[in-house]
Amino acid sequence: MHRSRPATVAVLAVAVAAALAAPIGATGGANLASANGGLLVATFNASLNRAAEGELVADLSTPDDPQAAAVAEIIQRSSPDVILLNEFDYVEDGAAVDLFRDNYLAVSQNGAFPADYEYAFTAPSNTGIESGFDLDNDGTVGGPNDAFGFGEFPGQYGMVVLSRYPIVEDEVRTFQNLLWSSMPGARLPDDPSTPEPADWYSPEELEVVRLSSKSHWDVPIDFNGRTVHVLASHPTPPVFDGEEDRNGTRNADEIRLWADYVAGDADWIVDDNGVAGGLAADADFVILGDQNSDPVDGDSIEGAIQQLLDLDRVQDPEPTSVGAVEAAETQGQLNAEHEGDPALDTADFADDAPGNIRADYVLASDGFEIVEAGVFWPASDDPLSALTGEYPFPSSDHRLVWVAIA
Repeated sequence: MHRSRPATVAVLAVAVAAALAAPIGATGGANLASANGGLLVATFNASLNRAAEGELVADLSTPDDPQAAAVAEIIQRSSPDVILLNEFDYVEDGAAVDLFRDNYLAVSQNGAFPADYEYAFTAPSNTGIESGFDLDNDGTVGGPNDAFGFGEFPGQYGMVVLSRYPIVEDEVRTFQNLLWSSMPGARLPDDPSTPEPADWYSPEELEVVRLSSKSHWDVPIDFNGRTVHVLASHPTPPVFDGEEDRNGTRNADEIRLWADYVAGDADWIVDDNGVAGGLAADADFVILGDQNSDPVDGDSIEGAIQQLLDLDRVQDPEPTSVGAVEAAETQGQLNAEHEGDPALDTADFADDAPGNIRADYVLASDGFEIVEAGVFWPASDDPLSALTGEYPFPSSDHRLVWVAIA
């Protein structure tokens, strides 16, 4: 649903293109989109997760962690005004967020301009929080598969929103505790060994099993007097389960939460403060995150991501990169079997099934003009490709996705 661009948007498009075509080190700081009245929004599964509690704080306490430096440089080169980072371990009081801003983003990485994000939001994640039940039905209670969201410790694989514009803190809504069973028509997983439907979880478990594997956040940003709702999430991967497909069904329903939230079917959605309902019909929003769902390829339930892409209120800018096309051509049979356009891929999974897919999304509401969009995945002959690389990746197996809106 793209409208014709007025002259001011056309000027902004030229400015964004100029910024992204500039020599290495010439972009960063306040981007040209922002300088020309637009907003550059991004999502990045940065893989800043660690194997044990406390490790991320230890790694970020000095400026010497090479992965964190590579992630920071990608952000500096892209220079978004607002960015969601997935797989950033949650640490109470935002300690890890502050260390990343101070020791990495605020320090030039290889000549890129430092990135100053005055505002940040992070909150607890369901990952690693023990449920007290045998949710994977393996006969034992405890461990990452029995947590409310998969994780070795509370907060692993968390999230953070960074912004150059003020966050309206008293209007933030989180949905960490929303029960899966509260969703009308929920795709509750089925135990294939019994004749009863949707019975993988017992009635007692359904009273505690949460919908969000991490959390869902509505983080309003004050963009020069215009409120933009940043809808942030990271649905569980639709794999690592069995015939019951408990992760695939959960992934689809986590995606559906935002679909209902913006489409007006939200009476069942209750936030962590007990307030029910979704967005107003005229609200501006961007949906950000690693949705773990490709429209055509991969392992997610058919139609999962289309729950968002097919909404009248949602615009899909379809960001692309030349690096993704090159990777699809050089990385082997898994990608060759795909049906989707490889230019749209955002995750490099070529070392394993399902191959490279489109997993990460920036979707804007219909009140915005889409100016430009892209994926930070340089071709191999671009010096910046050293930041993305191949497995084992210097930064992440996902790529930063950005969209300029006005």
